[in-house]
Amino acid sequence: MNAVFKALSDPTRRHVLELLRERPMTAGELADHFPVSGPTMSAHFAVLRGADLVDVQKVGKTVVYRLKLSVLEDALLGFVGAFSAVSRPAKPGGSAPAAPAKGTSS
Repeated sequence: MNAVFKALSDPTRRHVLELLRERPMTAGELADHFPVSGPTMSAHFAVLRGADLVDVQKVGKTVVYRLKLSVLEDALLGFVGAFSAVSRPAKPGGSAPAAPAKGTSS
């Protein structure tokens, strides 16, 4: 999960993921949206691949990127789950046993 959050920490990489939500794109199409060098974009793509957030398909000399939404969803759900378990208030009464249901004996 750390690799996912490292990838998401950079605004350029988040923007790449937003673009890929629309459709798969080539590396060149993605790079056209940013005022940075090719090697810099390659480094961003490497971080996204390392976090398993994108799927890469090579077609000849062209590299096509696709968003792996399931990986992102799993990481975010795990993150939210970790915080909801910590911040969930204790139930009143603590560990007291539940009262028996009506019409049953204890």
